[in-house]
Amino acid sequence: MKELVRLEHVHKMYPMGRSTVHALNDVSFVVREGEYVAVMGPSGSGKSTLLNLLGCLDRPSSGRYVLGGRDVSQLDDPALSEIRGQHVGFVFQSFNLISQLTVLANIEVPLFYQGLPRRERHPRSRELAGQVGLGNRLDHRPAELSGGQQQRVAIARALANDPLLLLADEPTGNLDSRTSMEILDLLDELSRRARTIIMVTHEDHVAGRAHRIIQMRDGQIHSDIDRQRPEPSG
Repeated sequence: MKELVRLEHVHKMYPMGRSTVHALNDVSFVVREGEYVAVMGPSGSGKSTLLNLLGCLDRPSSGRYVLGGRDVSQLDDPALSEIRGQHVGFVFQSFNLISQLTVLANIEVPLFYQGLPRRERHPRSRELAGQVGLGNRLDHRPAELSGGQQQRVAIARALANDPLLLLADEPTGNLDSRTSMEILDLLDELSRRARTIIMVTHEDHVAGRAHRIIQMRDGQIHSDIDRQRPEPSG
């Protein structure tokens, strides 16, 4: 599989009064196209900081981040915004839908900001709504949808720009058990279609759906287990 994400000796530091907090401390790993990776760890372990860096919402204090063959480590804010819009899709715990917009319009938002004309946005968004099982809810607004349906809209919106990388931050955190399983089934299906997914979660059963589990502790990678790789014999 082709390499998609590479972190090399990444550090992220924040000043806190007279001291400095090392949110990430010498983090290195590679993610290849089509991998489904879960990132776990206790509060303060660095997993949210890591997701922000991977999503080009922030940049490392030092080290390299290469996404799709391009070093994005020290790009300025406009360049990072362009990378996000073209190559990264986000799914958040709180859905982050625009309450005044319909399902179809919410899915269209990333395409609108990319400047795609309506004649191209509409068919793409309708297709994505159908893929997540909401083809009959196009004119509904978020308040008229269940939590699971809202998360499906969020997933469709994240896929609108056909991203290289899909990032999910506790995607089932606000859902009941049954609805959580439906969303995880949808992520499984995206993985089978060779989507590259990196998901932050604190729940073992959610992480268990991924191919690979990275455990973080105190800003460092504590373990990195590829569940699809056979264990060495003997």
